[in-house]
Amino acid sequence: MENQDNLLKLYCFGESGNSYKAALTMELADVLWQPIFVDFFNGETRTPEYRSINAMGEAPVLVDGKRKLSQSGAIQKYIVAKTGRFGGQTPSEEIEILRWVFWDNHKMSSLAGTTRFLANFLPEDLRSQEVIDWHKARFRVSLKVLEKRLQDSAWLAGQNLTIADIACCGYLYYPEPFGFKRKEWPCIDRWLTAISNQKGWKHPYDLMPRKP
Repeated sequence: MENQDNLLKLYCFGESGNSYKAALTMELADVLWQPIFVDFFNGETRTPEYRSINAMGEAPVLVDGKRKLSQSGAIQKYIVAKTGRFGGQTPSEEIEILRWVFWDNHKMSSLAGTTRFLANFLPEDLRSQEVIDWHKARFRVSLKVLEKRLQDSAWLAGQNLTIADIACCGYLYYPEPFGFKRKEWPCIDRWLTAISNQKGWKHPYDLMPRKP
């Protein structure tokens, strides 16, 4: 049995695409880590106890000894530095990776996550179809950008899988309907298959604990 004190701990929950980015990066990099379930849907991230772990009140949070690190992109970059895996091979590739990670945070995951939440996890009496459709339309614009990029390259930044790919795929394996159908996007579909063929890949609901 591994020494639990040496394990990295990730505060996460299975429904969180942002948590999945961090968890999948560690899993593919063969890092020893332990998921700590965050009961997001019952308000745990708003409690004083959780705010002492992350003042931003979000998941994921990585704990490595005395270091506590939030924001999925920062956690991914930390794992790159720690393992030497999934970073750029040149300074130019490093910049390109950051460009796609930042794009994902603003244009991809922000829209995918919001749309998925509004359409599936918000109580039905509070769901506005007009608002959901508006978000789906914006999300579709981002999918077009991703599809176009993957027409020209197997990976988003560089010649190999990087944290740019792991960031941008974060929400696209989830089964809930939120405006994404893989068969409509052949280049994205091929890319998602290539990622899921990587040694150590797991579906988000198999990788992290989720609400009952």
